[in-house]
Amino acid sequence: MSTNIGALVDRVFREYLEPNDSLNSYTAVATGAGFNASATTITYNGDLLTSEEEDVMDAGTIIEIGHELMYCTDVNTTNKQITVVRGTRGTTATAHLENAVIKIAPVFTRKAVFDAISDQITNLYPTLYAVDTQAVVSGTGYTLLGSYDAPGTNNYLVTPIKAISQYTDWSAGSDQTGLTFKGVGIEMIDLPNPFVYTDSTSTERTITYTVGPDVVHALQFAGIAAGHTVYVTFKKKFVQPTAETDTLATIGLEDEYEAIVMAGVAAHMLSGRDIPAATADYITDQLATGTYPVGASSNIRNGLLSYQLTLLNQAKKDLKARYPEPVALNQITYS
Repeated sequence: MSTNIGALVDRVFREYLEPNDSLNSYTAVATGAGFNASATTITYNGDLLTSEEEDVMDAGTIIEIGHELMYCTDVNTTNKQITVVRGTRGTTATAHLENAVIKIAPVFTRKAVFDAISDQITNLYPTLYAVDTQAVVSGTGYTLLGSYDAPGTNNYLVTPIKAISQYTDWSAGSDQTGLTFKGVGIEMIDLPNPFVYTDSTSTERTITYTVGPDVVHALQFAGIAAGHTVYVTFKKKFVQPTAETDTLATIGLEDEYEAIVMAGVAAHMLSGRDIPAATADYITDQLATGTYPVGASSNIRNGLLSYQLTLLNQAKKDLKARYPEPVALNQITYS
């Protein structure tokens, strides 16, 4: 399984878009030849290319390094150098390290796959959702989730699923809150973003979210005194990825959701394209193995979407079994 978004991008290429017999022509930045965002000459590893592939990198060819697209204006096959225009087609020029992969005229760009993954993850909700459990100290009035200097991703929270008071003395089996060990009634409140409040030191603070849902969240408790720890489990929208280094755990993506995202990304990327024969045959064989036989390339997308829907329904049933819907009474949620 993947650990971060970058590994998930690689898996989409490996399992759907670029099977081993249909790899895009590629080389790499030469050892010791890493370059910054303003460089226009790239030294490449010529050992990885045929003479015909080197010739392809002449004027007008698009190449890709990481998420950046560049177009070539000249290639010097003797010195193994390409002259390029940086950050084309809406991408951003960035520094690149030695041995970074250079794809020549890629059919599917890495940035497009990253963006498709981001869209697929975002669109999983409300069919699926992430789960976030937090330890919150109950208070009088409302208890703000997050703080002005560490807002976190609490704006992605949707609704509480359950809340329980904390045992602090297991040997005696006693609940140190002084209450019976049981579920706690809570209500989540939507506050404006940014939200201005006065903290316990009478200092005015402002909590602001600049990414994600435009809301600040707080909790109100019922049936428990202030000052006690409560474990609250929330439904949460998946956090939208911003970089390939984002971990799946941070995004809220469970292992079994990877296949759902990959099938959706493949369907999106292949839609309306002239699919290379090797790629079409490879995906057709994979779907047929999973009892989703397809024929023409136009049906490959439908087969992928049917496969994705089956996985979504299975994951939805699993979530429903693990987290039954809570009951709301007088606007207070009880698990």
